[in-house]
Amino acid sequence: MRGKKNLSERAPALFAMEPEVRPDAEEQVEREVGDESVLLGTSSFTAAGWAGTFYPANLKAREFLRHYSRKLRTVEIDSTFYGTPSEATVAGWNERTPDDFVLCAKVPQLITHEKKLLNCAAEFEEFVARMGALGPKLGPMLLQFPRFGKRDLTQQQFLERLAVLLKSAGLEGARFAVEIRNPEWLDEMLTEVLRERGVALVLTDTTWMPLPWETKPNLDLVTADFIYIRWLGDRQWIEGKTVVWDKTVVDRTKELQSWVSYCKQILRRGVVIYAYANNHFGGHAPATLRLFWELWKK
Repeated sequence: MRGKKNLSERAPALFAMEPEVRPDAEEQVEREVGDESVLLGTSSFTAAGWAGTFYPANLKAREFLRHYSRKLRTVEIDSTFYGTPSEATVAGWNERTPDDFVLCAKVPQLITHEKKLLNCAAEFEEFVARMGALGPKLGPMLLQFPRFGKRDLTQQQFLERLAVLLKSAGLEGARFAVEIRNPEWLDEMLTEVLRERGVALVLTDTTWMPLPWETKPNLDLVTADFIYIRWLGDRQWIEGKTVVWDKTVVDRTKELQSWVSYCKQILRRGVVIYAYANNHFGGHAPATLRLFWELWKK
């Protein structure tokens, strides 16, 4: 195993080469939602239908992230699920975003789905080191797992492999969040393994997992000094209504009011909240965030 290093120490040359970016008058940071304790963003910063709604109609695609990062505080990068990004790509994310912006990223599916956490320490360390070039802009990295069948691996095997993988990351200060899709694995054995390592259990609003307030009364779902929420919705159902994500197609006021109540209780424990809306939750992820924040302020 390689020696551990601090995130910012892994790419000193990259930091030195980055030009300082100063937003012009049209790019002043004016965050629409959230604050320093409740960081709100979307799953990815591009989608069909966002041009002319969230983005100005004539904005070039290469300027999307620059615009996004001045309206919202954080984003969950989806493209990393399909492979570790290049150094140039990560440098571009860094260059286009303000100093206080936070980028979370999905760990590649090669690790979580294909290799199922086995014999992938090298790929995992490469990914974490590459993302480490973001320095303080790097938020928690998301390990999103599929629903595993009995022929894939047991819960015990999953937890053993996860513990080994996290130990191999090789970077101090790296933070992780784990999303499972096996509701029967949502128990004390899972939460204790995560808590021992300061890894957050991802809380989701979707069809395959119970909501946090529907779990066992004595099961503490807070396993780190932050919580990670994903409003995912029902992809198949909503795609029967729209595939152009330019407006809300289902009212999520009731659901988000419950999330507001839950999050305000959790916030009293001194944690930071990262919450990401997917278009499949309400139809237009930015509108979901605005609705949540309106309910929060009430």
